[in-house]
Amino acid sequence: MSVPRFWRKQVARYNLVGTHCKKCDDYFYPPRNMCPACRREGEIEDYKFSGKGEVVTYTVIHTAAEGFENQTPYVLGIIKLEEGPSLTSQIICEPKNAHIGMKVKPVFRKLGQDGEQGMIYYGTKFVPDQC
Repeated sequence: MSVPRFWRKQVARYNLVGTHCKKCDDYFYPPRNMCPACRREGEIEDYKFSGKGEVVTYTVIHTAAEGFENQTPYVLGIIKLEEGPSLTSQIICEPKNAHIGMKVKPVFRKLGQDGEQGMIYYGTKFVPDQC
């Protein structure tokens, strides 16, 4: 399988797809094969999240990891989705405008690149909901 084809098959990364347990009505992101509460009695189905959520906490990155130096400062936060699960993601906004409780929505953006001439990969980041 080619590298681009491999990344296109990463449904959860590109579409915020997780899972839902029909028995206990819990939602999971990233996806799970089994509900931790219901175990074998649970019935897991794929679920596409709306992506709308709220910032639970955040930090401003001033000294970035290799490959992200040109993006500093940037906001990295924990987002609690409307359906319940939380995930870590970059929030695209001015650091001074970030705050706990801020409503956000998903956007599809470049996440990084493997080297200068390498493959570019994409995924979900978040922006303030009023954008």
